[in-house]
Amino acid sequence: MSQIEIVAVVFGLFAVWFTVRQNIWCWPMGLVQVSLYVIVFYQVKLYSDLILHVIYIGVQLFGWYHWLHGGRDHGKLAVSYLTPLHLGGWLLLVAAGTALWGKLMGSLTDAAVPYGDAFTTAASLVAMWLQVEKKVESWAFWIAVDVVAVGIYSYKGLYPTTGLYLVFLILSIVGWRQWRASYRALGVQSAPARS
Repeated sequence: MSQIEIVAVVFGLFAVWFTVRQNIWCWPMGLVQVSLYVIVFYQVKLYSDLILHVIYIGVQLFGWYHWLHGGRDHGKLAVSYLTPLHLGGWLLLVAAGTALWGKLMGSLTDAAVPYGDAFTTAASLVAMWLQVEKKVESWAFWIAVDVVAVGIYSYKGLYPTTGLYLVFLILSIVGWRQWRASYRALGVQSAPARS
């Protein structure tokens, strides 16, 4: 456990809490968190997570802008659902990404948990993109990531991070419920509008 990890945990808690509440502060808080985790994951040889967090830096900046200006007429973005076809495509992408990245990390590096780490990387990228787009399904992907991440980080002795991901799991369930309620509050009572 390092001081960097503890600070990253604190910023991560704020980032997810603000995301659940659809508060724009989720993005700057997340930017600090992911930047610090680049260092943490390098130190414990979780290279897929390291690469993921480097990518997250750019996604955090884009998400910040997109939530402010990506909606109708460049206004704030509203919560929505994926079409079944799009959801299936994202699921296939996670499966393929996990298989390919896990094989690559397992054969080319000394990665500690190549396939588990590959899954959290692939699913996190999808979840983050769907979060940027304010898709309710982003939370289902985050729930899957959090469950696997708890096992990996516990195995690697990253106990503050394990605790963080347990809290993330709870917040992801809350976020899923709140974003669904937010969608219903838009006045759509029938099947979700698919985009």
